[in-house]
Amino acid sequence: MPRLMSVALTTSQVRNRLKWVTRRCGWLMIKPGDLLTLCPKVRGRRPGEPLERIVTVEVISSRREQLDAITTEDVIAEGFPDMTPAEFVAFFCATHHGVTPKSIITRIEWAYPATPGHSTTP
Repeated sequence: MPRLMSVALTTSQVRNRLKWVTRRCGWLMIKPGDLLTLCPKVRGRRPGEPLERIVTVEVISSRREQLDAITTEDVIAEGFPDMTPAEFVAFFCATHHGVTPKSIITRIEWAYPATPGHSTTP
């Protein structure tokens, strides 16, 4: 059964398949081959509020790394082609309580399901 993952800050990037990498605090158990169902909101839904599923993806890699080790290529893979690595780090720290540029986070890369005429990752 796929794990649920919120993509509240990058919903449009996921819908448009412009994101294929994410960084998470924790998520130590994730490994290649795992399935993730990406949702706009997982926690904090009101009673009766349905769970919206955008897509189920397959994890192709995961590793732990320092947040400020992010590359320009990974900022693009995160769905932010107009940000610099420093801007992405500042954004991530501002949206994740207690995280600093030196924090060790989990980098997760996934592939979208294949559709005729499209690749699974850019």
